[in-house]
Amino acid sequence: MKIQKVSGWSLIGMFAAIIAVLVLFFFGGDAQGDAVMTNVDPEMWQPANTDAMLFLNYALFAIAVVSAAISFVHFLICNPKSSMGSLYVLAGSLIVLLITWFMGSAERIEIIGYDGTDNEGVWAQISDMFLYSLYFLLTLAVVCMLLGGIKKKLS
Repeated sequence: MKIQKVSGWSLIGMFAAIIAVLVLFFFGGDAQGDAVMTNVDPEMWQPANTDAMLFLNYALFAIAVVSAAISFVHFLICNPKSSMGSLYVLAGSLIVLLITWFMGSAERIEIIGYDGTDNEGVWAQISDMFLYSLYFLLTLAVVCMLLGGIKKKLS
C-alpha cells in the first residue's frame, strides 16, 4: 500500500536524522565562542551542537502532535461510534493533567550551578505536573498489567 511506503520511508528518514544529530552532539566537539555558557562550572562538558539536538527534539515533538491530531480527526470522521473511546481517553488525560497541575508546587527548585528564574513559578509547577502524571500513568500501567494477568488466569 502507498501509505505504508510513505510511513516506512518517513520512519527511516527520522531515524537517519536522529542518528546524525546524535553523532554531531556526542562527537562534534566542545562549544566555542558565544555558545559557551559562562555561568556554568568550567569542568562541565558543553557540546558544540546542543542547539541542533534541541531543535530536533522540538521538530519531532511537533511532528508527533500534528500526526496524532490528524489521526484523531480522521478516526473521528471515519468511525464516530468507535471514536468515543478515544474521546474518553483524551478527557481522562486532561483531567489527570489538571489534577497534577494543582498538586505541583511553584516554589523554587534548587539546581546546582544554575541561578536563573526558569526553575520557579509556572515552570516548576509544569515540571511537577509532568512528574506526577508520569508516576500516575506508570502506576496505572502496572495495575492494569496485574489485573490483566489475574483475569487471564481466572478465565
